Amino acid sequence: MAVLIRNEVFSCFVFYGVLLVMKMYVIAIVTGQVRLRKKAFANPEDALRHGGLQYHREDPYVERCRRAHINDMENILPFLFLGAIYSMTGPSVAAARIHFMVFFMARMLHTIAYLFALQAPTRSLAYIVGQIPCVSMALQILMAVAAYA
Repeated sequence: MAVLIRNEVFSCFVFYGVLLVMKMYVIAIVTGQVRLRKKAFANPEDALRHGGLQYHREDPYVERCRRAHINDMENILPFLFLGAIYSMTGPSVAAARIHFMVFFMARMLHTIAYLFALQAPTRSLAYIVGQIPCVSMALQILMAVAAYA
């Protein structure tokens, strides 16, 4: 592990990857807190614990938080795979840092746009910008692998 962390590109990837995973945890906590505040529980046993079955219901803002979290899982998990493999292809530190930072910033903006219902197309643009480094990394991985196939 110490050898990988000494690799500047991989170390940069780990830095942004851990920040993204921490962001996912924060969104999960936010979702739980919003559930408690809005008294909108997905499971009857939770509703009973917090006041009764009438709180076994959906709330629009809780659902918005859940969708933000689900969207993170759909996008951050593939980034973690692509970023790890991309780090092994020998990219320049500057190019890799740009890929990782652009994805991170785009995901942050996407989450803010989701949670605060920012005007369209803010969230869509953040999503698209975040996909650009992922597509770039995927293509570079394929080109690197094709050389050995």
